[in-house]
Amino acid sequence: MDITERFWSSDLKDARRGYCEENGFLVCLLCGHAIETGIIYPVGDRLFDAGKYMEHHIVSEHGSVFEFLCSLDKRITGLSDHQSSLMELFYSGKNDQEVQKELGTGSISTIRAHRFALKEKELQSKVYLVMMDLLKEKSRSAALEKTPDSSAAMIDGRFGMTESQYKEVIGRYFPDGPEGRLSTFSMKQKYRLVILTEIIKRFEAGRVYKEREMNTILKRIYEEDPVVLRRFLIEYGFMARKKDGSGYWIKDTTGPGELFESPGAYGDTASQTESAGAYDTAGQQESAGKYGTKETVSGVYQIRNTKNGKIFIKKERNLSSLNGIRFELKVGSFRNKKLQQEWNEFGEDAFVFEILETFKEKGGASDIAKELKRLEAKWLDALQPYGERGYHAERKQRKTDGTDGRTD
Repeated sequence: MDITERFWSSDLKDARRGYCEENGFLVCLLCGHAIETGIIYPVGDRLFDAGKYMEHHIVSEHGSVFEFLCSLDKRITGLSDHQSSLMELFYSGKNDQEVQKELGTGSISTIRAHRFALKEKELQSKVYLVMMDLLKEKSRSAALEKTPDSSAAMIDGRFGMTESQYKEVIGRYFPDGPEGRLSTFSMKQKYRLVILTEIIKRFEAGRVYKEREMNTILKRIYEEDPVVLRRFLIEYGFMARKKDGSGYWIKDTTGPGELFESPGAYGDTASQTESAGAYDTAGQQESAGKYGTKETVSGVYQIRNTKNGKIFIKKERNLSSLNGIRFELKVGSFRNKKLQQEWNEFGEDAFVFEILETFKEKGGASDIAKELKRLEAKWLDALQPYGERGYHAERKQRKTDGTDGRTD
């Protein structure tokens, strides 16, 4: 099970509740699902504001933030399988005697010893976090946080390698020379520093780049995933960005001034999106006290790649949430990997969102769900978005592995 990169850069408050707010959207820190704020969302026969709806999403999709984190690999949690099991039992409210009975091993004193060991781990973690925070503060003016100057000597303490080794790395990952394309970005950390040092030379000091300009330049360098280059340029302190993600510049240069801010560990946030293609969500909005409400329109939509004609089809209980789908694609967290890859490759302008069919909701939630499922199957049969025609798994695979078009 994976976890989004936003989680690592979130503060404790957001991490505890499992979501953060970005540019008018609430984004799940566990899976990247995004919803627009200021909208009332229907769930069954109830209406939720964006915050309550995100809480509902976390419970329905992940159980709880605690359960999700407990299910992560022990290399991430730092807990053994036994400790994770104990944590889950403690979280469920069981006392020492009930935990001992549940596990069927050890004694009451053993369970208490485990509680004490977990408490010690918490204290150690707090000390470590404070030490790392102080270290980061001390290191803000250190080499990794400074922009490498194109006239500076190539070799310094950041790289830990000789000049010949440095040139060897450049030759390995830029087979056509440092002005050419990057072959891969899967490499050791110290090699990434070398590569990023070369990439930053392709940007002008003192100039503010729009997001689209950044992507254009980075695509020429690494077409497979320009977004990851942009994120590492921010994370490693080579570049900074405007607060809303609409402007990027080389750090420690004149120009941006106080209108801009340097991000924390995660600086790769897309700007607020527009209406979802052919469907004008803004036109549906009405005033309702503190929150804007939108007429609930259920149905089936498609995302079409205008460059190659491939399509993605999906049912949606509330079509006004398509802005959230577009936002997921913009920040690289959409769960259909094939579609996300081509979105990164062709760019946002190559895709249009189109409503295929809508219907008026009648009956209870189960009736609506059945109708949505029927309409989705109808359009999948009609348009056959498989193989070269679309982003869905072939039908045989869909039946055997249980995947749908959004998760393959």
